[in-house]
Amino acid sequence: MADLTIEGADGVTLSGDDAGEGTPVVLLHGLTATRRYVVMGSRMLERGGHRVIAYDARGHGASGPAPAPDAYGYPDLLADLLAVLDACDIDRAVLAGASMGAHTIVRAAIEHPERVAALALVTPAYEPGQERDAGRLQRWDALAGGLRDGGVEGFVEAYGRPPVPEQWQETVDRVIRQRLSAHEHPAAVADALSAVPRSGAFSAWEDLAGIDVPAVVVASRDEADPEHPYATGERYAEAIPGARLVSEDPGSSPLAWQGGQLSRVIAELADRAAV
Repeated sequence: MADLTIEGADGVTLSGDDAGEGTPVVLLHGLTATRRYVVMGSRMLERGGHRVIAYDARGHGASGPAPAPDAYGYPDLLADLLAVLDACDIDRAVLAGASMGAHTIVRAAIEHPERVAALALVTPAYEPGQERDAGRLQRWDALAGGLRDGGVEGFVEAYGRPPVPEQWQETVDRVIRQRLSAHEHPAAVADALSAVPRSGAFSAWEDLAGIDVPAVVVASRDEADPEHPYATGERYAEAIPGARLVSEDPGSSPLAWQGGQLSRVIAELADRAAV
């Protein structure tokens, strides 16, 4: 594995790693996460003949903060992705993104289809227009304020009791704390918590109809992951021509939490991609 330091858009320093050889697969994580939280540390893709690029989004993990508090929107995240592809000398790649990362790669497929060989959308949650929902934005601002003023504990207090069944409570609480403790610039993550939800990944569901690459949507059941609704995953799968919808069995832990199983889904998708 090689460490990567890449200059993203606006001069932001992006930190990542590059491992394996073969079909290029780029992993993009979700808001408040790091590159470790896409395939959860699984090395199956590298061992199976894929070149895997994973990087921390601006302001997250070991990557540098954006030049302004509002410079964390999807145009900025897309520009960073293109910078990563260019720096790694990759013309087209299989893109696998979770939540914020999923929305970023959808935008990439719409605006730069020539760079996209296939899409793996893991627990997408964005729906057109939600960036104008005042009540929703207030919730995100409260989380940002909690993190900015009180650190991890402040975020946890603002978040409240996870809205999941008792069997998942401890796991969700532990993951939240682990994720938020992994950032070198927590104030930048707080800025992202306010900026990302105010940004639109695409304008209308009809925008997805023009995506013409193999695609898979990984949707979690609502019992364990209600903040990434299963119905929203279904909507993405319906909107993208030929997209396949996959999920865990009812009652099981989310497929998105199972790094090895998710890696298999991405590997199967990569085998169908023309790179």
